[in-house]
Amino acid sequence: MADQEEDFSSLPLPDRFTHKNWKVRKQGYDDAAKTFETTPDESDPAFRPFLQDSGLWKGAVADSNVAAQQDGINALCAFLKFGGQDACRRSRSVTIAPIVEKGLSSTRAATKQSALEALLLYIELDKSDPIIDDLLPSLGNKQPKIIAATLTALTSIFHAYGVKIVDPKPVLKALPKVFGHADKNVRAEAQSLAVELYRWLREAMKTLFWNDLKPVQQQDLEKLFEAVKQEPPPKQERLLRSQQAVEAVSSTAQEDAEAEVEAEDDQPGATDAFDLAEPVDVLSKVPADFQEKMASTKWKDRKEALDALFAAANTDRIKDGHYEDVVASLAKSMKDANIAVVTVAANCIECLAKGLRHGFAKYRGRTMPPIMERLKEKKQSVADALGAALDAVFASTGLSECLEDILEFLKHKNPQVKAETLKFLIRCLKTTREAPSKPEVKQIAETATKLLADSSEPTRAGGAEVLGTVMKIMGDRVMGPYLDGLDDIRKTKIKEYCDAAEVKAKDKPKPVAPPPKAAPPTQSQKKTMTKKPALSAKKPPPPPSVYAQEKQSPVPKAPAGKLSGPKSIVPPSKIGLQAPKKTSGLGGAAAPPSSSVNSPRRNISSQSADEPSTPAPASKLNQRGLAGRPLGRPVPTSFSASTTSTSDPAPPTATLAPAERLELEELRSDRERLARANEDLRSAHSRLQSQIHELQHQNAQLIEDHTRDVLSIKAKETQLVRARGDAENAEAAVGRLGRELERLKREVKRAEQHRERSPPPPASSYSRDTSAAGGRIYSDGSSSGGVNSAGERPPPQQKRVDSSASLNENGGGGGGGRGPRSFVSSPSEEKENGVSEGEKIPPSRNRSPAKTAAPTQQQQQQQPQSGRREFSGEGDEPWKRATEVTTQLKARIELMRVRLSFV
Repeated sequence: MADQEEDFSSLPLPDRFTHKNWKVRKQGYDDAAKTFETTPDESDPAFRPFLQDSGLWKGAVADSNVAAQQDGINALCAFLKFGGQDACRRSRSVTIAPIVEKGLSSTRAATKQSALEALLLYIELDKSDPIIDDLLPSLGNKQPKIIAATLTALTSIFHAYGVKIVDPKPVLKALPKVFGHADKNVRAEAQSLAVELYRWLREAMKTLFWNDLKPVQQQDLEKLFEAVKQEPPPKQERLLRSQQAVEAVSSTAQEDAEAEVEAEDDQPGATDAFDLAEPVDVLSKVPADFQEKMASTKWKDRKEALDALFAAANTDRIKDGHYEDVVASLAKSMKDANIAVVTVAANCIECLAKGLRHGFAKYRGRTMPPIMERLKEKKQSVADALGAALDAVFASTGLSECLEDILEFLKHKNPQVKAETLKFLIRCLKTTREAPSKPEVKQIAETATKLLADSSEPTRAGGAEVLGTVMKIMGDRVMGPYLDGLDDIRKTKIKEYCDAAEVKAKDKPKPVAPPPKAAPPTQSQKKTMTKKPALSAKKPPPPPSVYAQEKQSPVPKAPAGKLSGPKSIVPPSKIGLQAPKKTSGLGGAAAPPSSSVNSPRRNISSQSADEPSTPAPASKLNQRGLAGRPLGRPVPTSFSASTTSTSDPAPPTATLAPAERLELEELRSDRERLARANEDLRSAHSRLQSQIHELQHQNAQLIEDHTRDVLSIKAKETQLVRARGDAENAEAAVGRLGRELERLKREVKRAEQHRERSPPPPASSYSRDTSAAGGRIYSDGSSSGGVNSAGERPPPQQKRVDSSASLNENGGGGGGGRGPRSFVSSPSEEKENGVSEGEKIPPSRNRSPAKTAAPTQQQQQQQPQSGRREFSGEGDEPWKRATEVTTQLKARIELMRVRLSFV
């Protein structure tokens, strides 16, 4: 046995990995792990066989012997740990599935731990996406224990690396399926995974899978989430290999970076639904007739179009596109007269800004001013919708982009607009993550300071809160100059707001980089540095030539005041040109000793003796510059020799040539001219700014006037529509009355024709009723007082016309008189009341029994000849009655015409 084991140990590691004997394989796994641990780097030859044949690891991880399998997974962990990124990429495609099926679901705890460590190493060395993609198919395995083991591994992965390293969206989408699994262990592990994800994502995770769960499952998870809400924000417990390298390079910088990351993670909403949601194409869901309905004059059509847009845009993330037309319609809706339309439009802007995020920044200029202009609405629901829309627009841009519009509307004449704009500015300062710049702080402070003297208490309180919030961000030192002129009461109030404010931005001044450490300069370097800025050091003056020295000697003496006057203020220690002393060549040495030009080292006493020969003409000085200036100059005798006999040369910056002086004066004049031009430009800029502000104020006034005019026009249109309706009703009434008039005319005509054609009824069947003359024209003469000859009571008459005419027939006594007629009925009315032509009751009067007898033969003969309706010797009476009826009908017609004229 010992010989056999020695033979097995002599085999190469790849051969031992595939050996039939599990002990040989187990020993090979152990030896491989030890070999990997002793390698110096990742390029060691020991890794080469396993990189070339990655299938060796598949057999090691899925070894049929549990003891050998445990050592095989340990060997894989050593291979990954010391083999680096190349070992990870070469082997992960063949090892993930066996690890899940055989390692994570093993009955040995050590094997499970090693398998989980291998998965974590795969993520640590490269990235998490390939590992998650290989783990998710195992959630559909038929064996519940494999599904539960996979969920446990996912929980450990998120716990170690967090959601910034591992993308949670694929896992969240797969959660509803495992929540509906029949095995209780699977559902329990799914709950654990959901709780772990909630630690990182909070409420943002619910957008992807919450609606797919049953209400009971939602309630159970809510109970588990309550305990997590009390915990502090989680942190990444395990670093990637790339993060470890950065930490090794600069541990101090990494600590600062981690501190900043922790500060950002502590802020709520670090991971929101926008990062997890899929983009939705809203433009494809907008109704085709959206613009048509938005242009409708009916507010219900406009609101219906906006409701459809809101339903399409109310999502967590919106796909970027061309929303210019939609945004233009929404901005126009801010001026709508109906507040319901304004509210829905503000909600649509809020959804678009939240869904597009930074993609909505290009529409800020078109939406923010109309929204802020509409802040004058006093209804709280409308103000809340407008404020939410402004907050969403600000979140898509930043404080610098919005500050100009905000400060402009803080000057609005409407107190409601000013107060709501102040609230919006305070919210912006509290939510911004970038501190305002110093010029922006100045603008905000100056505007807020002016608001402290406003007549409205809410405006004054808002100005103090703005200053307090800015002080919280920038600090007391920056805000101190702006608070100097305020009284103690206001300063105290601003300080209270500063202490109570909760901001996300802090002013972090850039650290000044220390100067690079260098060796201390030598004495020669120091001298060179002091001479560098001098004007004469740039171009050392040339020594005077022999020709110039020869020309100077025969020159006659010039007046002393002409040359030395302007330069008499120069100290004697700085008189003369010392450069020839240091220069080599022709300077200094070429001058003959007998020259009248004094040497720089010559005693001042000897120089004063030769005063008459030293001055040079002024023309030579101006023509030759520094070269034409004499080396020796007259010096006042009051200076001692010890002062002027020093051997050290004067610095080259002591004196200037006339040309250099002239150039210096020109530069100074240019500087003054530029300063004046700068002041002029500043004043012009201020003037233009004031003009811009005035124009903006006028523009706002014109917009407000235009809005008021539009509202007035719409009110007039409403009145016009009502007037048109009234006119149509009047026309209908006129037409109806006209038709009634025509009908009455036809009835009159028909009555006349009927009177002319119809023969008179028997006179004996009617009698004159004088007792009932107070109300009717025709009345039955029977004993019943109101029943005709056929035994029927005629229908009651509905239209009565009072008449003052009274007729006396046959000169009869009191019984022969007829009372005034107060009712006239036409044949058509009698027909409408149910009386046929045969049943019509002709006009009758109370007759005596003698008059009710039958007509005589003579009278019967006269009837057809006269063509009149006569009643027992009364031939003129029917004509009088007909005339009276006609007159009364004409009176009714005239009365109806008068009524129509008033309508």
